[in-house]
Amino acid sequence: MCVEFSKMMRSEFELSMMRELNFFLGLQIKQTSNDTMIHQQKYIKELLKQFGIESTKSIDTPICPSIRLVMDDGSRSVKEKFYMGIIGSLLYLTASRPGIIFSVGLCVCFQSKPKETHLKALK
Repeated sequence: MCVEFSKMMRSEFELSMMRELNFFLGLQIKQTSNDTMIHQQKYIKELLKQFGIESTKSIDTPICPSIRLVMDDGSRSVKEKFYMGIIGSLLYLTASRPGIIFSVGLCVCFQSKPKETHLKALK
């Protein structure tokens, strides 16, 4: 399968294969004899470290169903650049995690004037 992919990519792009394919465009690729898995585990770890949220508690669902986000809830504003940085990183992450698309899309709506509650939901 990797050989077929390599041939297809070489027909379109200048490409050299030195050894087995492990990373491609930031995606980690793991091949077994039966299948190929694509994941972004390394990217996720770097993302958590970059935004200082590696020690936060994880949850089973991407966003808590009871959370109701509104444009101005009276909480303090957060830096737009920081908020947009997290949004952009999460949008890239949806390549291997389609389950977070709705949650990220919901948080995108508040990127023009993000509040602390929006940031908390995003994290």
